[in-house]
Amino acid sequence: MDRTMLVTQEELRAAKIDLPYRDYCAHLLIPLNVCRRETCFLPWKCEHERHIYEKCQYKEYMLRVAQQNATKAALKEEQ
Repeated sequence: MDRTMLVTQEELRAAKIDLPYRDYCAHLLIPLNVCRRETCFLPWKCEHERHIYEKCQYKEYMLRVAQQNATKAALKEEQ
């Protein structure tokens, strides 16, 4: 998985993305929020954009879990 920011801080600021959401999936959140605003946040609209964003969030979570497990295993080996 490519862990580079695909949007700049200026783009995130212009899109009014809150700081907690400025992660590696933020480039997917911008079109999702645009779609949500255009459709008055109807839950059955923007399903495709939401699915892509949530899948990215899940992959990021699994990557963090794997990194944490590797760190724990390395610390356990040192003991």
